Amino acid sequence: MGKSFIRRLAGTVLLSILPSALVLSITAARGGVSYVWLAVALVLGLTGGAFMCALVVRVLLERAQVLELAARDLESIRPPIRLIHSDRFMGNAEQRLLAAGDKLVSEVEQLAEQRDELEAILRGMSEGVVVTDLHGAVMLINGAARGMLGLSPGIDYRERSLVEVCREPALQQLIQRSMQREGGGAENAEVTIAAGTRHLRVTAAVVGAEGRRRAARVLLFYDITQLRAYENLRSDFIANLTHEIRTPLSAICGYAETLAAGVEDPEAQHRFLAIIERQARRLARLVDDLVSLSDLERGLTPLALQPIDVKRLLDEAVELMEEQAQRQSVSLEVQCPPQLPPLMGDRDRLYQVLLNLLDNAIKYTPSGGKVTAAARLVETGKDAGQALEMIVSDTGEGIPAAHIPRLTERFYRVDQARSRELGGTGLGLAIVKHIVQLHHGDLLIESRVREGTTVTARLPLRQPVARVEVLTPDNGAR
Repeated sequence: MGKSFIRRLAGTVLLSILPSALVLSITAARGGVSYVWLAVALVLGLTGGAFMCALVVRVLLERAQVLELAARDLESIRPPIRLIHSDRFMGNAEQRLLAAGDKLVSEVEQLAEQRDELEAILRGMSEGVVVTDLHGAVMLINGAARGMLGLSPGIDYRERSLVEVCREPALQQLIQRSMQREGGGAENAEVTIAAGTRHLRVTAAVVGAEGRRRAARVLLFYDITQLRAYENLRSDFIANLTHEIRTPLSAICGYAETLAAGVEDPEAQHRFLAIIERQARRLARLVDDLVSLSDLERGLTPLALQPIDVKRLLDEAVELMEEQAQRQSVSLEVQCPPQLPPLMGDRDRLYQVLLNLLDNAIKYTPSGGKVTAAARLVETGKDAGQALEMIVSDTGEGIPAAHIPRLTERFYRVDQARSRELGGTGLGLAIVKHIVQLHHGDLLIESRVREGTTVTARLPLRQPVARVEVLTPDNGAR
């Protein structure tokens, strides 16, 4: 309460009793009343006026304190205190003020909740969201957009120009088209950033009215990099499959037409029929491998788990491949320590793994070389405990390091011409990797040019109770 207000209030009280004091003074001067009573009247009037003035000041100070507390509560976004006064004038006004404050705080709290919900939604979105004002300054950007645009998560990009955030010209052209579009519809475009390694589908829409600084443009970013990779993978698969099928079909059709036209030489007829048979078997192997790989990728190949004697499994696989190795003058050897614990797995599938690995090793090992099938027990250092490694190594030509990461892709071949000449379908290592993954294992490939190749299938001794059998279609063969 200001001093000037108190002085004015005191002056008002003095002025209110001044007429009465003048009348009493005149009466006393004429002898109508004693000066004693005049003094008593003046003292009582001044005392009463001062008392009432103090009461008014006290009430006003209390009301001012209430309003001060209410203002502090509103500044802190808290509902103001509620006081009910008996007088209708100030009491009703204060209650209306407090009710308005309550409503304002409630609306602010609702806006804060909506803002938190919006931020939670934006954080959880896989799509990137960027909101800019009319001048192109960033007002909002979520974490997904930061990741897509390669921005640092710890930097505040608000108030920065979108051109500074992303300098991709195609994005700026999209924004310009969206601003020029009649009717305020959305504009779409595909943008490639990060030196062509990331593909984004961007939708730009205009919001807000002209002359407003608030949100003017909303950009949604969809990361379609993986989709493009899948499309390229599908295209490559179809092209490779077409090429793999065309070669034996052309041979079959050509020699069949020659035989149909008539070949008098019995030896030539026999040779042509042998070629047709060989190419037909190649087609059959290709179809079988494709069906097997498709079932593995879609999880349609459940495992028949049983304890497996690994030493016996190696011996049987080597025995079956012995004839092929002898034809190529390649020696086969088994190295397996005694008393290996049994491996829990699908015997037929693991047998298929060994046959594929041995077949590859023998094909790519020159005459006089050596192929070794081995097994050993290793510590994984994880909760899974011990694991068993089945290893197939050769002394063949080896594989350049640049090709090793792609060996398990379907139809991938280091030497295209020689691989087809040796009769491979290009799906062997793809099938091997899927079978190993189905057993919750890892496939490791190590190779050095002119020194040989080692392929290791590392499998846990005990399979988990819950097994994930649906695998991603991203693998192929040597």
